[in-house]
Amino acid sequence: MLKRFHLARGEILPTEAEDSQIHIYINPDAAEREELQVSFNLDDHTLSSALDPDEVSRIEAGADSFFLIWKIPANYPDRAGSSFDVASLGLLLTRERLLIITSEEFQLSGHEALTIPELNSLFDVMLGILFRTTHDYLIQLKTIKKTAKELQDKINASLQNEHLIRMFNLSEGLVYFINAISANGAVLTRLQNYARKENLSHKVIDFIDDLIIENTQCYRLSTTYSTVFAGLMDARGNIINNNMNILIRNLTLINIVFLPLNLIASIGGMSEFTMMTEGIPWPLAYASFGIAMLSLGWLTAAFLKRAGFMGTAAAALAKNRQRNSLT
Repeated sequence: MLKRFHLARGEILPTEAEDSQIHIYINPDAAEREELQVSFNLDDHTLSSALDPDEVSRIEAGADSFFLIWKIPANYPDRAGSSFDVASLGLLLTRERLLIITSEEFQLSGHEALTIPELNSLFDVMLGILFRTTHDYLIQLKTIKKTAKELQDKINASLQNEHLIRMFNLSEGLVYFINAISANGAVLTRLQNYARKENLSHKVIDFIDDLIIENTQCYRLSTTYSTVFAGLMDARGNIINNNMNILIRNLTLINIVFLPLNLIASIGGMSEFTMMTEGIPWPLAYASFGIAMLSLGWLTAAFLKRAGFMGTAAAALAKNRQRNSLT
């Protein structure tokens, strides 16, 4: 899909004119790819790089133009809203035209207009795109922090791994963000050197410096979040295990409370036993039955202890208590 825009009096306006200054190709089809290759001398490798989400950010400067691969936050979170990824944005700047090639829906005007004081040239428009997409990382990082807080509250009361898996997805998305922001920082450094080499205005150079500062802040913030998530991941898993242990403990206590009652009710309801011991006084018969049950229980416990089951269970319980005390 092709969108055309025109830069006039510091504003970016949509237009249908073929000679417009700004072209945005969103998921170009075969005909649009052929047009890019023929009209703008872009080879198939360059086009594939602009649409490949795994492509590394880079800048290729020429005599009259330069091509830039820039990493942007992707717009396709999963249904649970806890998956974050990155996409590639290709920018080809010539003297007459700015080409934007991407696989993501990209808004250049309207309520998401570029936040740059003055748009006097296509180079300023390109800087505005870099600034806005860098700011998008900050918005996504705030969303990640908010989502992580919500997941933490759910994990504290959860007995399943669903919320923990979503937390893993957040950590994975942060790794992608860190790599993309770091690669964008290298591009901004080269762009700064290019601006100084071409003797661009001080306002442009200062704006690129602000871009580098903004990108560095994004990198530090995403690194901090990633470190915190990774450090607390084991603790969150232990919280779920501890919740399960508490549930089992409560169920065991309920079972222990009702077990003697069941035993008494079972003994009192043994009509066949009373019939079989009809010639024996009932105090002696029931006392013998109780001694037999205690003996059977002692023999069962001795067998389990000799088989090593009780020792293994006690060691596992002690190890679990030690792990919970460390966390």
